[in-house]
Amino acid sequence: MLRWFVISLMLAGSPAVWALQDAAMTRALPAVGTIQVAFTPGDDAAGLIIQAIGQARQRIRVQAFSFTHRGIAEALIAARKRGVDVEVIVDPQQAARIPTSVVDTMANAGVPVFYDAEHASAHNKIMVIDADTAPVVITGSYNFTHAAQYKNAENLMVVRGNPALARAYGNNWQRHRDHSTASPPRP
Repeated sequence: MLRWFVISLMLAGSPAVWALQDAAMTRALPAVGTIQVAFTPGDDAAGLIIQAIGQARQRIRVQAFSFTHRGIAEALIAARKRGVDVEVIVDPQQAARIPTSVVDTMANAGVPVFYDAEHASAHNKIMVIDADTAPVVITGSYNFTHAAQYKNAENLMVVRGNPALARAYGNNWQRHRDHSTASPPRP
């Protein structure tokens, strides 16, 4: 009987369903560190990202849906050139279909790029920087694109000093890296 009650609540879209979900499906992480936010158009979200990349010393892990912002790509390439371990996972359809994509530019400059074709959309937009030393997590709706900076209504958070959050995002990045390929899938 309880099972049918839960199912009927789910079908009805009741908020009570959320209270019945398995607690293991969600993670409670400590609220530590600092958070910077940006909202576009208007705020310089790309500037916050480029600044964080410029401060990286060891490792940057990126997941991107669309990637057309040349300044962010150039910052990742510069980080790679100064010895930071940079790896990028992208959505293969977005990388292939957008003529202004900078994915090939990064790959040609020596940044390892991987293609996540496991999902209908590899829609994550995150960076994890120096997770083991001075952790920074960048996330939000903000695609790493020119349109996200100047045309779209987007949000961005830069969270510094939260090792547990960096580990969670880093572990999720690794799960996707494990099934991604070094060359785009064939249509």
